[in-house]
Amino acid sequence: MTTGERIAALRKEHSMTQPMLAEKMNVSQSTVTSWENDRRGVGNDDLLKLAKLFNVSTDYLLGRTNKRHYYELTAKDQKAIDEELEEIVEGLSDKSGVSFLKNNTELSERDRELLIVSLRQSIALTHEMAKKKFTPKKFRGSESEN
Repeated sequence: MTTGERIAALRKEHSMTQPMLAEKMNVSQSTVTSWENDRRGVGNDDLLKLAKLFNVSTDYLLGRTNKRHYYELTAKDQKAIDEELEEIVEGLSDKSGVSFLKNNTELSERDRELLIVSLRQSIALTHEMAKKKFTPKKFRGSESEN
């Protein structure tokens, strides 16, 4: 995907028309059209403004990566989350361990599914936060600090 295609896709994703984007960027609509059709390169200042406006990295806009942010979770991260989640859920139903439920009741299937979804989101957020905090600056690409 080219830079222009990414700008157009992000603009549409944010329910913006070309005139709306032009106004936010303080450029003409023809400039936005030129960017989106890859007839004109995007200057550094405008690239940074676009990245901030759409909450993506400049590397993503330039097509250097398909990850919108350096801290997005990879397939390897997702696998680690699944393993961690499996351990937690097994610990909840393990009769030999500490019971986390009142009066030793069992979770209904629906409650179990809701708990798993909630735990997955919490663990994923924790992994993302760790990547943000502990990824050395030299590996963050050209993405600004959020």
